[in-house]
Amino acid sequence: MNSSPSLTKKSLLLIIGILLVAANLRAPFTSLAPLLEIIRDQFTLTGAQAGLLQTLPLLAFALFSPFAAGIAKKCGIEKVIFAALLIIATGIIYRSFGGVVGLYSGTVLIGLGIAFGNVLLPGILKRDFPHKVASLTGMYALTMGIAAAIGSATVVPLAHIPAFGWDYSMLLTLIFPFVAAIIWLPQLRHSASTQQVSDAPHPKTGWIWRSGLAWQVTLFLGLNSLIYYIVVAWLPAILQNLGFSATEAGSLHGILQLATAVPGFFIGPLLSRMRDQRAIAVLVSLLAVVGLVGLLVIPTLAALWIVLFGLGAGSTIILGLAFISLRANTPVQAAALSGMAQCVGYLLAAGGPPLAGLLHDVLGGWTYPLIGCAGLALLMAFIGYLAGRARHLEHPDLPAHTAQYVEPVSGLFIPPAEDAKE
Repeated sequence: MNSSPSLTKKSLLLIIGILLVAANLRAPFTSLAPLLEIIRDQFTLTGAQAGLLQTLPLLAFALFSPFAAGIAKKCGIEKVIFAALLIIATGIIYRSFGGVVGLYSGTVLIGLGIAFGNVLLPGILKRDFPHKVASLTGMYALTMGIAAAIGSATVVPLAHIPAFGWDYSMLLTLIFPFVAAIIWLPQLRHSASTQQVSDAPHPKTGWIWRSGLAWQVTLFLGLNSLIYYIVVAWLPAILQNLGFSATEAGSLHGILQLATAVPGFFIGPLLSRMRDQRAIAVLVSLLAVVGLVGLLVIPTLAALWIVLFGLGAGSTIILGLAFISLRANTPVQAAALSGMAQCVGYLLAAGGPPLAGLLHDVLGGWTYPLIGCAGLALLMAFIGYLAGRARHLEHPDLPAHTAQYVEPVSGLFIPPAEDAKE
């Protein structure tokens, strides 16, 4: 009887810690975008060079994510998450006061810390709250969106305070890893290994790169990432080009972050009731198209178009992760498909912001980059239709079990219970 309150308090503290860590997985990265024009002017950066600041974290995600589970298994997941928070904090400080070198290398450090958090936080949810993954994932997504929205909406007004500047404005995002690290300290006493994340089977997976279905899932997830990170990187500049002030652009950038978080509440439960996802894949992709086209055609309704795009983009990222489990037959297949989709997806997305910046510089304006993104979203709708068909990966050396042990929302696998039945 006496142990229940203690257990409840411990679980509550862990949930709060998870949500505070989640607040660091977007805001330190995306809050740079509203200040990009100010930073460009100070350091005389080209569009492509400025876009690289948005690309470096994506490259870090692609390069460092595969190592997170192995390091956590050796050192303990709680310790690695704490170290990730310290890395993010170091990156924020260096980015603010390290000049041009610090601007880029600090951004890489932030990407490294976020990459580890992206991989390991879902594993903690799986390990400690296996029956509440869907609801906590919704809270997780919402927390990321709120933190990112706060960062995007406040950095520009703070940067315009006399004797403050963009560097001190960005430094204030240090509050996210600082608070999270303090609340996370008690978890260092429970540095358990991440068995559920890192003990996945690792057979030869070269066959998956020859699977048409695997490429459909990969391209759907990759196109979503490509479009989303172009818009996140350049939306403030696009809005200012359309006549909005820097402060208004920062606020609308924050609205985008909130809008992308909202689908976390309903997409996961909805998908769990569907056998065929073709209709919803096309619908949410077209929602993104409407948002992008509307921004071009009727920019005075920018808030509406940004919300529509955010809802579409937020839904497609969750749907893309869900495809990883829904199209796999086994946890082994899901792990292989996840590795392929996220690696290719982030690498594809990494080229987006600098390419969009280059097009802006060469063609003079944001019309063609926005048209290009709308075209890519239409392609995503077609790929989503293909990936959404009720099919599964096929491989002669792997048994055709069901995918019931794979969590649709996170794309990570749950080791099957001994008494589980097909």
